[in-house]
Amino acid sequence: MELSYILNELGEDRELYFNSVAPPIIQTSNFSCKTVDALREALLHESEVDFYTRGNNPTTDLLEKKVAALEGAEHALAFGSGIAAVSASIMSQVKAGDHIVSVAKPYSWTNSLLKKYLPRFGVEVTFVDGRDAANFEKAIKPNTKVFYLESPNSFTFELQDIAAVTKIAKAHNIITIIDNSYATPLFQQPIALGVDIIVHAATKYISGHSDTMGGIICSTRERINRIFESEYMTLGGIISPFNSWLLLRGLRTLPVRMERIAETTRKVVDYLTKQPKVQKIFFPFLPSDPQFELAKRQMRNNSGQFTIQLKTENLPEIDRFCDNLKHFLMAASWGGHESLIYPTAASYNAGNYKSDLPPNLIRFYIGLEDADYLIKDLDQAFALI
Repeated sequence: MELSYILNELGEDRELYFNSVAPPIIQTSNFSCKTVDALREALLHESEVDFYTRGNNPTTDLLEKKVAALEGAEHALAFGSGIAAVSASIMSQVKAGDHIVSVAKPYSWTNSLLKKYLPRFGVEVTFVDGRDAANFEKAIKPNTKVFYLESPNSFTFELQDIAAVTKIAKAHNIITIIDNSYATPLFQQPIALGVDIIVHAATKYISGHSDTMGGIICSTRERINRIFESEYMTLGGIISPFNSWLLLRGLRTLPVRMERIAETTRKVVDYLTKQPKVQKIFFPFLPSDPQFELAKRQMRNNSGQFTIQLKTENLPEIDRFCDNLKHFLMAASWGGHESLIYPTAASYNAGNYKSDLPPNLIRFYIGLEDADYLIKDLDQAFALI
């Protein structure tokens, strides 16, 4: 299916809702049945019909249909947050006594799920450097059920060779799950590379407006139906119809936003490569990056995140640089109009907690501002350290 068709026409049965150009928000908790037999049928096919919004809702159904098509998947399931989708996807594939191999340094709450939550229920996790696919194979045990990937992974943006990892997984009957939030379905399609389950923090690029939360799982219809019957309906991490509608709105502009963000990001990174106060840039689309060729092979384009390492580890200097940026908000998430920073220095001197990452890393997210506008801001902040 063509991209424009998916975003603007797929599932848009406008004659059913008064020929409205925008899909309606079906803001209801319940759907009625006219007869006992109709109720009986709805109960028997709850994963397929609109019966109770904790299960299905027409607004959410439309969102799921579009994201599945973008990923080249058979089916999708929307959740109330990205971590709800991550948790359901992983938990659906393991039980007590099973083993997971995960890429090192995943998203912080995924890390918490794997390190703290699942071990309480007898699930073992091994973390590996995903830059070498052989590390996944070396970590396999007789009870290994899942390989968990983030490509690129959080904060330092290392890639995994997705096709190589999925080849290993299939040879050992292991399920692969990947968080594809960074690249979006437009810039990377892991199912085409052999991945079994894709998760998205739809809060990020799919939303695009910093005004809603959401998560999405994409996979085969059979696998999604099993997640629906178990983790989805039992744990209830659903998305509201209104938030589904906001994500549908975000999908409309996803291509133009991503192209703009990609172009501006390259300009800002190019400026930073010439900045003497920057020690290192973590960005897989830099020609000097050791995974540059893999990035070009796996992804159609870069997105808007990268991390810099300042040459100083002096916390007051790092704070001064960050505090004096006028056009970058300081916030944890990303994916909206506005450019952001998130410094690891914030995790230092906060009680007794220290990050696993050095204090001089600053993660950037580039939004929809002009590149020159952002570069001038960086210039004046660098002058203060």
